[in-house]
Amino acid sequence: MSALLSCQDVSLAFAGVQALDGVCLDVAEGSVVAIIGPNGAGKTSLFNSISGVVRPQSGRVVFDGQDLVGEPSWRIAPRGIARMFQHPTLYPHLTTLENLLIGRHATYGTSWWQDLFWTRGARAEEVRHRAAVEEVIDFLALERVRKTPVGILPYGLLKRIELGRALCMQPRVVLLDEPAAGLNQEETEDMARVILDLKEDLGVTVVLIEHDLRFVMDLADRVAVLDFGQRIAEGTPGEVRADPRVLAAYVGAEAS
Repeated sequence: MSALLSCQDVSLAFAGVQALDGVCLDVAEGSVVAIIGPNGAGKTSLFNSISGVVRPQSGRVVFDGQDLVGEPSWRIAPRGIARMFQHPTLYPHLTTLENLLIGRHATYGTSWWQDLFWTRGARAEEVRHRAAVEEVIDFLALERVRKTPVGILPYGLLKRIELGRALCMQPRVVLLDEPAAGLNQEETEDMARVILDLKEDLGVTVVLIEHDLRFVMDLADRVAVLDFGQRIAEGTPGEVRADPRVLAAYVGAEAS
């Protein structure tokens, strides 16, 4: 499979701290790729570089043949890269449905005056977006909470809604930042099934950061390991599990 997303020698530094140091990563279309490593390894910095939150000092981030470096996040998202954050950033007083509709903002095609005067085109656009959101609600089994303000929902559901908002953008690649963090065993298993369904049923390419190694090894087609801003290993879950450099990184992190 060809690389849909490719990070090529990406380097990023903050005030003398080298967050990323020549990181390379190829993500094949239709795959699940996990990025693991100790705290401070550079995982979130890599996600920020891909999604346009920060601009790396050197290297390229190529998506579907186009270099994204220098593009702001609001231009990258409509191209087909969505992101689920580690901590849900939902609007607590809005319902599940309303929060998901916000995820459609990048795909709106009407002008401000069409929306202001509620023209036929604006009404048709609203119908289209609501239909897309209802598909996500059905996919994630959120029907029973579709009209519930998210501020009163449990954390496990908030994580699912956060993922749903990313999916409402109809991405080709979704970046998941610790999707299993804070979930109990049952919720973690549900999230794993959803990620597999994303790949197999929707054809969405998944790149995830996760500290739960069992979760990662059961899901990922490929695993990349970062440590001190460098990629120290990459391969299948079995290859990474047996790599002595990975063991040293994790043992060192636990001992420090």
